[in-house]
Amino acid sequence: MSKEPVAVVGIGQTRHVAARRDVSLAGLVREAARRALADAELTWADVDAVVIGKAPDFFEGVMMPELYLADALGAVGKPLLRVHTAGSVGGSTALVAANLVAARVHGTVLTLAFEKQSESNAMWGLSLPIPFQQPLLAGAGGFFAPHVRAYMRRSGAPDSIGALVAYKDRRNALKNPYAHLHEHDITLEKVVASPMLWDPIRYSETCPSSDGACAMVLTDRAGAARAPRPPAWLLGGAMRSEPTLFAGKDFVSPRAGRDCAADVYRQAGVGDPRRDIDAAEIYVPFSWYEPMWLENLGFAAEGEGWKLTESGATALDGDLPVNMSGGVLSTNPIGASGMIRFAEAALQVRGQAGEHQVDGARRVLGHAYGGGSQFFSMWLVGAQPPDS
Repeated sequence: MSKEPVAVVGIGQTRHVAARRDVSLAGLVREAARRALADAELTWADVDAVVIGKAPDFFEGVMMPELYLADALGAVGKPLLRVHTAGSVGGSTALVAANLVAARVHGTVLTLAFEKQSESNAMWGLSLPIPFQQPLLAGAGGFFAPHVRAYMRRSGAPDSIGALVAYKDRRNALKNPYAHLHEHDITLEKVVASPMLWDPIRYSETCPSSDGACAMVLTDRAGAARAPRPPAWLLGGAMRSEPTLFAGKDFVSPRAGRDCAADVYRQAGVGDPRRDIDAAEIYVPFSWYEPMWLENLGFAAEGEGWKLTESGATALDGDLPVNMSGGVLSTNPIGASGMIRFAEAALQVRGQAGEHQVDGARRVLGHAYGGGSQFFSMWLVGAQPPDS
């Protein structure tokens, strides 16, 4: 039996900020969920199941929050499933929900991811000891900076590339009312002059700590036919993982990322991603990961990703726009960051991205990664159903 086509018919986000003191976790997630249902013109009664995801519980100190969020998400008496795959969890959560629809287990599923970083200290929560190394690491940037330096050595990329990415994404964020960082006075010179945190990563080349949530309503072909607006159709989706550390691991271009992208492209019939995909929302928490992931995802040959950035190809008006919303560099409620990438891809093909809309976007990639560059989740959505 063939899979049921999966459509994104509702999308909702909160305004992402440093601290949402006005709402509890329950209030935060309900805000995003209600907006997604309103976009789909559905009610809580129309939802068959709920799939939620977030980053580690110790980030907020609330263990198993799904137990007390069931009521806020209209899940009482319905199946509720939680997903966790570190920073990629927002993407993985959406894919688990999509697979429930594709397998005809449920007709309409609400999926949601969230984080309230203001109620934790994620930087020190992520300062984990690495076996056989000196305990000098502080935050995720301390873990990833050596991989960036390895990329620079391998590719010969000039040290200006990180600042170019940050400057682009922060300007894109100014066109996105939901983005956390709205730096109206941003200049390339200010990015370059910002303090060095983890060589070569500067302060302005890092993601913020955000409170926020993102929700989507996924449904089958019958549900899509009743939708008030054209949906985004899932053309391909995949997850892959690998260990944090193993002999021969390529931290610059992880095997799991390459395999995940290849699976998505196979499902969607994509032969040349550079030609066949119109735009991409890529998980870039530190600016240098844009060129690194462009290579990992097959948009550029090894050692060539930075040239796409330098040429302006990844700008909003370039021929391969990347992180039109401002990306993780501008908004980072960790548990939701991957789902935001997926949702923003869906907004693009629905023509609902507002000022950061890419004209004529028909196929857009959403990408997330997590852990020690070990968990990957991706989907490709299109304006037309997969069999059309």
